[in-house]
Amino acid sequence: MERDLTPLFDPKSVAVVGASDDPAKYGHAVAAQALRAPGRRPVHLVNRRGGTVLGRRAATSLTEIGEPVELVVVSVPGAGFEAAVEEALACGARAIVGITAGFAETGTAGLARQQALAARVREAGAVLVGPNCLGIADNTTELYLASDTFTPGGVALLSQSGNLALELQLRMQRHGLGFSRFVSLGNQADVTLVDLVQDCARHEGTAAIAVYAEDFGDGRAFAQAAAVAGKPVVLLTAGRGTASARSAQSHTGALTTSSDVVAAACRDAGVELVATPREMTVVLAARSSGSRACGRRTAVFTDGGGHGVIAADAAEAAGLEVPELGATTQDRLRALLWEQSAVGNPVDLAGMGEQNPRSYAETMGGLLAADEVDAVLMTGYFGGYAAAGGGLGGGGATLAEGEEQAAYEVVAHWRATPKPLVVQSMYPQSPSCRALAAAGIPVFSATEDAARALAATVTVASGPPGVAPLPPAAAPLGDAGYHGVRGLLTAAGVPFPQAREVSSEAELLAAADEFPGPYVLKALHLLHKSDAGGVALRLADRQALLAAYRQMHARLGAPAYSVEAMADLDDGIELIVGVNRDPRFGPVAMVGLGGVLTEALHDVAFALAPLPAGRAAALLRGLRSAALFAGVRGKPAVDLAAAADVIERITTVAAAHPEIAELEVNPLLVRPDGVLALDSRAVLA
Repeated sequence: MERDLTPLFDPKSVAVVGASDDPAKYGHAVAAQALRAPGRRPVHLVNRRGGTVLGRRAATSLTEIGEPVELVVVSVPGAGFEAAVEEALACGARAIVGITAGFAETGTAGLARQQALAARVREAGAVLVGPNCLGIADNTTELYLASDTFTPGGVALLSQSGNLALELQLRMQRHGLGFSRFVSLGNQADVTLVDLVQDCARHEGTAAIAVYAEDFGDGRAFAQAAAVAGKPVVLLTAGRGTASARSAQSHTGALTTSSDVVAAACRDAGVELVATPREMTVVLAARSSGSRACGRRTAVFTDGGGHGVIAADAAEAAGLEVPELGATTQDRLRALLWEQSAVGNPVDLAGMGEQNPRSYAETMGGLLAADEVDAVLMTGYFGGYAAAGGGLGGGGATLAEGEEQAAYEVVAHWRATPKPLVVQSMYPQSPSCRALAAAGIPVFSATEDAARALAATVTVASGPPGVAPLPPAAAPLGDAGYHGVRGLLTAAGVPFPQAREVSSEAELLAAADEFPGPYVLKALHLLHKSDAGGVALRLADRQALLAAYRQMHARLGAPAYSVEAMADLDDGIELIVGVNRDPRFGPVAMVGLGGVLTEALHDVAFALAPLPAGRAAALLRGLRSAALFAGVRGKPAVDLAAAADVIERITTVAAAHPEIAELEVNPLLVRPDGVLALDSRAVLA
């Protein structure tokens, strides 16, 4: 359920417990910030010694204030934290911000102490941010309870790092961006990242949500909240490598997830996953423009061949397409440009901008109006004429004036279309580029930043973001053996070849009489049967089956074997479908090229499970080997729709059985006429 965080972000009154005149103490910085808006709400300073703090009388306790206080910031030594919280609750506090450290990040005893504290706060009907946090701020309600000042704007930053917030602020200011809110997550003992994402999604003053997280808590709930936020969510996370994972655990008791799982959850939820503060700023600047592309077809527009080629490469590296423009569009562009201009894509003015600066605007209008263009990346010298001003000789002032006029005309063309436009300029601070940026067109100095920004505006091709709900929990799996797992999947509609479990020669021959050869013989209760020589294929008849059994049993001595009908492998493609239960994100599906080459080829993709058939098909089409599905070198196309349907069934079964830590079907044979699961296994938690 979504929680009411109004007392946290717009309280009727505030008290800072641990307020101090000592600049070395955090209670000094928070108290100084709290006093920036004394007219908005009563602000009370509490210091156990009394006296004055920052020139104001300080109460010796919350009780001494003599009236209820809705939000209390607690910045006291660890030993006195619980007592301060109890007094705050007794004085009517509905929200508490815990600056004090020394809880879950210190180990098991600290975690137990933190859990008891959170339970007490919830029992009282209050909310707690932290402990071990750096405070909060809300520019829309003039609530300043962090040590630093944040420039007002539309980005809500939810962060487990204070210094990172300061770096983001410096970077964002260059793009005219600022913060609606800042929340230091701390240990998330009570108020979680999910609670905050949900509240920021409802907050009118927030246009985008930026997250730096080392510990997701309930990662699946985070993905679900982000998917329905209705606002851009940009995530920078830590712990995707060995060294950073160690750092995260020592910082706030964080538990990290693998990069594959996080990336899959972000893609499903429509979250922009970034790797650095710089990239986060680039994406926020792009998404703040409001324009979204419905496709990846990008027109690169330049006034110099080198810039155009580099930008085209950067765009493709970012996942965009730079196709050659059609004849009709090229003819329209030729009518606007001079003979030496290139109109194929990249579109190159080839010096015409210096003759007629307004050619920038005229060409931009033609590109944005073309149906075959989804987005435009302009790159190169634009901005240089205005930057030079009159320094280009007698015509410098005229060129500068013409370029600035072209900038306003570019803005007019852009506003007349929903298509995204991103600009890279050698002179991003020039008057012409500032005119573009002021209108909401992102401008960057680096080509790779412009390409990444444009990629952030592209609508996900596989449809709107969403995280499929978990199915109701099914009765626990009683038999996790080979045939027990086959039975579970068969009941869900996953097709298998005929098979019988045997443990003697007599049972083996009886099984051979139930269905015709050729046969497959598998030794059971081996983790990797193929690696151990526990699989024999294409056994033509009873005699071949019996000989293989005797040889295999003498070598392996397995307690049981499976006799199966040999599937027709001609024209088939082997896939792998697996589900792993992640401690933060729950069941995670993996699909890809399977069989004995799974680990060698590593052509796989991930998504949160259960995996709807439509999304499963999109993942298969995104594999490096996807061309195989359409048929190559005379082979027919395989039934991708049937494969996607079976993937949905397999991942739904796994998601419905929380006792299963791993469920795998490998190979899943996809043929032109359907699908057949050839092997499966499960590992119980």
